[in-house]
Amino acid sequence: MAPVAAQDSFEVRLEAPDDVRAVLEQHVRLLRRDNQALPAQQADRVAMTRRARREIAELLATEGYFSPRIRFDRENPANWVLQVEPGPRTEVEAVDIAFTGDLAVSGEGGQAYLELLRASWGLPVGQPFRQSAWDSAKTALLDVVSARRYAAARIAESRAEIDPETARARLRVRIDSGPAFYLGELEVEGLEYLPADLVTRYSQLRPGSPYDREALLGFQTDLQNTPHFGSVIVDIERDPTLAAAVPVRVQVTEALPRYAGVGAGYSTNTGARVEFSYRDSNLRRRGWEFSTGLRLEQRRQALYADVFLPPRGRNRDSFGALVERSDLEGLKIDSQAVGATRTTLRGDIETKLALRLQHEKIEPAGGEARSSNTLTANWTWIKRAVNDLLDPTDGYLLEFQLGGGPKIALAEQDFLRLYSRFARYQPVRGTDVFILRGEAGVTLAESRAGIPQDFLFRTGGAQSVRGYDYQSLGVQEGNATVGGRYLATASAEYVRWFQPQWGAAFFVDAGDAADTRDDFDLRVGYGVGARWRSPAGPLAIDLAWGHQERSLRLHFGVAIAF
Repeated sequence: MAPVAAQDSFEVRLEAPDDVRAVLEQHVRLLRRDNQALPAQQADRVAMTRRARREIAELLATEGYFSPRIRFDRENPANWVLQVEPGPRTEVEAVDIAFTGDLAVSGEGGQAYLELLRASWGLPVGQPFRQSAWDSAKTALLDVVSARRYAAARIAESRAEIDPETARARLRVRIDSGPAFYLGELEVEGLEYLPADLVTRYSQLRPGSPYDREALLGFQTDLQNTPHFGSVIVDIERDPTLAAAVPVRVQVTEALPRYAGVGAGYSTNTGARVEFSYRDSNLRRRGWEFSTGLRLEQRRQALYADVFLPPRGRNRDSFGALVERSDLEGLKIDSQAVGATRTTLRGDIETKLALRLQHEKIEPAGGEARSSNTLTANWTWIKRAVNDLLDPTDGYLLEFQLGGGPKIALAEQDFLRLYSRFARYQPVRGTDVFILRGEAGVTLAESRAGIPQDFLFRTGGAQSVRGYDYQSLGVQEGNATVGGRYLATASAEYVRWFQPQWGAAFFVDAGDAADTRDDFDLRVGYGVGARWRSPAGPLAIDLAWGHQERSLRLHFGVAIAF
């Protein structure tokens, strides 16, 4: 072939099966260089083709092709043809997975667990051999073994024997679990102003319990979600000599303890809103959380102050005071209350036990004003089995409440309130969601006289029976709507998400609140709405027709779960 000037350009055209074309075009340098110059010297051209052959062979080997045929057609100096025949793809013929260490001797679950680990191997017999799949399968197996008890587990042996002639691979992996790890005491670093025992009070980890990576990550998340810390790292030292009682290292950075904020918003339920808030997460340097605020809405105002004590095990206690005034559907309510609450978390189940001393004055328009003092207790049980607490698209939420007050403790009469609600989120066609909601309640008492409005029922408005004003469904007293002893509502909604942030909703709501079962009159509303996924949850704008009232109403608010 005649010498070619270095400045002359040439192109390389690839002829290869579709299975390997993409990876070759992406990684072979000779194919990625456009309008490249052909080396003038023959030796340089030979070196270039040798380098390309080596690259291609190495790439194909990672995909399981170990006997390729690679040919360059250089008849036209300006247009080379690279012909690649990858040959047969290597398949896994045998897999040998062995375990040593404590797992093999007295491991959790015995031989049944070892067989389960082998069954979970990600590159079984009959699968094509690829380097990435081989690496991923080893990593996944080691990850499972080291997630619980065996924190120092390692790959002691890893071998893939390839026979290019038969296109078969024999794999061997040996995992050395090392000793079983058991947790020791917490070793906390980074506390400066917060009390020394604060981290311990948030911990569910018990000395002597087996190491569990998820438990450590859960503890880390719990600490990170408190207002006390800016950053948190929870881990152990994977030293086999410490396995009998490995210290749990907790490294924290304290967050700024004081925060003041101003917020504003609007909903069709209570109108425009502005709120001023203040928080101190280290009150009296005891790790107590103090939260206070003033919330001013057009139809409701509230001043509150709460103190949250550090948890003790699964329990967390709080106490506070509330002054509230509202004017809704002709009913003016002025209330002052002090109370204490114990909150308990067990996975996705939250329970609350609350005691409350309350003075309430109500003024129904066109009715008789009256006041009452009550001491009440209320127990709440909530299960949140959803994929996202702010914007659920799959799962369900269930709540039960049981509360009341005795005549012997200030109340005018004995009363007992039972309440429950349910929401089901069912994904449809990928991103769409079908939502079913329902709630029911009853207050057991001879009448509603002297019972706080919080222990009676009104309904209507956004997140309730749309097509009717907020709290407009209840008992008529004068020109006002007051709470009754019976409640039932139901809702069906379909949300179609056209884009990740934007969707449309179609819904039907029904329900009522009444003071007797004979007075219960089911009200129906239906309509359409728009949804926007905001950082605080989906914002909802709904246009609903109230069937009984023959009126159209606009509802706006955050489409929150509970």
